[in-house]
Amino acid sequence: MTTDEERRKQHRHRHKQRVLRGIDDDLAADFDAAAVAAGSDRSRITRQLWEWYIGRPGSKLPERPPAVRQD
Repeated sequence: MTTDEERRKQHRHRHKQRVLRGIDDDLAADFDAAAVAAGSDRSRITRQLWEWYIGRPGSKLPERPPAVRQD
């Protein structure tokens, strides 16, 4: 049987988590689907956007996939 501390260690992330508040479930699901369609993932695309936004040398906007959802 594992202790509470062992359980906590198993669930720790390698990097500090940054939380974005105010993102509804539909937007998050659409973003994840678009990321997969672009052959990427949410973290990679978010990091690229942040790097581009602050003007980090060599950064570019991530490639956008075709629209995934049309309401």
